[in-house]
Amino acid sequence: MKTYKSIFFAFAMLLLVGGMNAQKSFYDFKVKTLEGEEFSLSELKGKKVMVVNTASKCGLTGQYEQLEAIYKKYGSDKFVIVGFPANNFMKQEPGSADEIREFCTQNYGVTFPMMAKISVKGDDMAPLYQWLTQKEKNGLEDSKVQWNFQKYLIDEQGKLVKVIAPKTKPNDQEIINWIEGKS
Repeated sequence: MKTYKSIFFAFAMLLLVGGMNAQKSFYDFKVKTLEGEEFSLSELKGKKVMVVNTASKCGLTGQYEQLEAIYKKYGSDKFVIVGFPANNFMKQEPGSADEIREFCTQNYGVTFPMMAKISVKGDDMAPLYQWLTQKEKNGLEDSKVQWNFQKYLIDEQGKLVKVIAPKTKPNDQEIINWIEGKS
């Protein structure tokens, strides 16, 4: 009887330790939309995803125009852009959800999914961004969100494949090649 208890205990510990070390996938995260509704990133399975932290009062804000253009060209059942407004850099995204939505729609005609404002660095960093920036979680590399409009490319299996610097334009050939499957 004692042997069965020992085996059972060892098996339970293996499951527990294995579960604690299990890597989350991009698809395991749930976020809030700009409208405050829960959105499961698992809904994006099978698509290439570009995750971008955005801001309305930044020198790079004009990238919204290029983001929208590539979303219109490639956005479908195979590619999506997901914007995450963040106020981490010089308070360049101070607006409320309504103000952000209005700004994006009126100035850039944004139709790609925009999520609720989050923190992309610091002690209050959102769990998704912890995954995006920590190799032990994403399996690719450690990175630091340098500024607004940093891009994270996620493949169809939910794996991080590339981190793109903020100043690199969304329509850069490297990104287009990735979307089109040429890289």
